[in-house]
Amino acid sequence: MTDPTAPYHAHIYYDAAEHPAAAALREDFGRDPAILFVGSMTEGGVGPHPIAQYEVHFLGSAVPAVVAAIEATGLRALVHPLTDDDLADHTTLAHWIGEPVELDVTVLDPPGINQGMPRFGKADF
Repeated sequence: MTDPTAPYHAHIYYDAAEHPAAAALREDFGRDPAILFVGSMTEGGVGPHPIAQYEVHFLGSAVPAVVAAIEATGLRALVHPLTDDDLADHTTLAHWIGEPVELDVTVLDPPGINQGMPRFGKADF
């Protein structure tokens, strides 16, 4: 069972053809009071994410609604908790919606260490 107060986020992936659907979903998330933060749309890879994406931040209580909203669009997404283990967050603790994207896990922080990359994690909630 998901802890309703646990921090989560989702990476919503898109290509050029999916850009309008991704932008519309991003706008919907921006109006949703359960969404704590909506990131900018990137038009290329960033961090471990090799293709265009943006992220949304929310609490565990919103996971079912966020997953349902993403699934309704047909977009691919990675939904995961924010723990002290960045690698596990993006792999073993993650839930994929649609076809998974191969991540560059070599850039993720080791467990318990933040190597200086800004991160919206537990301390931010």
